[in-house]
Amino acid sequence: MYEVKKRLEISAAHSLELDYDSKCTDMHGHNWIIDIYLRSETLNENGMIMDFSHIKNAIGDKFDHKILNDVVDFNPTAENLAKYICDSLAPFCYRVDVRESENNVASYIL
Repeated sequence: MYEVKKRLEISAAHSLELDYDSKCTDMHGHNWIIDIYLRSETLNENGMIMDFSHIKNAIGDKFDHKILNDVVDFNPTAENLAKYICDSLAPFCYRVDVRESENNVASYIL
């Protein structure tokens, strides 16, 4: 089994739709760290699961310096973003960790 991990560091803003009072319903930003894990039993014709630059282009370029509410059509919580990223890199992605801050990390694991 082959495995790769790609770490992306992006800056992006969002506001959350919540059913309770929270400062997170106001627009605010994070310096996000996103760890993306891919695995495969085989490699492509280039000897890779997926080129690291293709992962960056598919995810990093989509979210970096953006307002996430304008990019996705769901409530852009860290949990929802982790699942979205994992689904976007199917069938190879099996885990995504989305870190909003040092102490706040959400993961999606297949």
